[in-house]
Amino acid sequence: MNRPESFPSWSALTIARCCPPNPGILHRKSYQAHVAARPGTKQGVPGMAETYRVLIVDDSPSMRQLLRLSISSDPRLSVVGEAENADQARSQVRQYAPDVLTLDAEMPGKSGLEFLAELMKYRPTPVVMFSSWMPRGSELGLEALSLGAVACLEKPEANRLTTSLRNLVETLVMAARATVRKTAAPTPPAQKSGGSFDKVLMVGASTGGVEAIETLLSGFAANCPATLITQHMPENFLKSFVTRLNTRMAPEVRLAEDGTRLAPGLVLIAPGGDVHLELGAGLQPRAVLVTGPKVAGHCPSVDRLFLSGLPRASRIVALLLTGMGRDGALGMKALCDAGAATLAQTEDSCVVYGMPRAAAELGAVQHWVSLGQAAEATLAQCRTGPRAATGS
Repeated sequence: MNRPESFPSWSALTIARCCPPNPGILHRKSYQAHVAARPGTKQGVPGMAETYRVLIVDDSPSMRQLLRLSISSDPRLSVVGEAENADQARSQVRQYAPDVLTLDAEMPGKSGLEFLAELMKYRPTPVVMFSSWMPRGSELGLEALSLGAVACLEKPEANRLTTSLRNLVETLVMAARATVRKTAAPTPPAQKSGGSFDKVLMVGASTGGVEAIETLLSGFAANCPATLITQHMPENFLKSFVTRLNTRMAPEVRLAEDGTRLAPGLVLIAPGGDVHLELGAGLQPRAVLVTGPKVAGHCPSVDRLFLSGLPRASRIVALLLTGMGRDGALGMKALCDAGAATLAQTEDSCVVYGMPRAAAELGAVQHWVSLGQAAEATLAQCRTGPRAATGS
């Protein structure tokens, strides 16, 4: 995509600041020297927690005031600016180098999604979408996540606003610590890897999982291993996610249904809501949906998926992708000890390294793979016959 004419204020210096010698990995610490010269930032104060700098982007003055009051009440966050449209937001990103943005989807002029796409191309910064459009058009939220937003939250009705704002504050803190990358120019699809597969692939992901799962499946041919995926995502988003994947990927992608028989070329994704996705017992592997409480804070739970594979551990390959928290670590450790092959995404390619880190701390990870290597590495482990080596 050519540089938009509407971006004259993104100077060469601005673009250079967001593209260090390793342009594939971008993080707020890339701006540390630049931010140090700005007023209001805590730098090197002994015993004082870091304060993350927040830019509020919303066209409603009353909503900006509510957001400022709520965000400023948390000592971990400091509001450095407010913008009511994309032009103001662009200028303040350049001026203040915020650690994280709140971004509305619907604004006068350039929409929030259009601004997000340009921001991630020219100056990658963690973004939390906060918009009333998220539930009515879950496709918009999914598109935002695919463009690089760390999280999408709904603007609720007035009677639920207090709870929602508390959730927003915690999400902003999480997002400010995330790694975001410069949007790459579109490239022709890589040669998809085929072969004969006799193992079941189990995948767990959370924050950053939209990009990670899309990248993984884009490297799969139509006869890929039977695959079960648990992704932490609201139920309505998951439906849109599956529709999106099924129109773009070679394998067949479906929301899992209870009793579905596993087969090569079929990718089943946990449907969310109040059910966990598991691998059923019996001679013929089937997907099983089990109603139950949250595990490790989540439903569906990656731990529940991984632990269900224990009876067939020698025929299981488990992959843990980017995500916040510890879900999947205990299940991966149990699978590893029982003879399964286990892989996890490398820290430098994760949006949030929490889940792979937790598995590593338990000694559950046999192989580390970058996001770009994930498809070929997991396929190598799933192929019929002796497993191939997959790096470290």
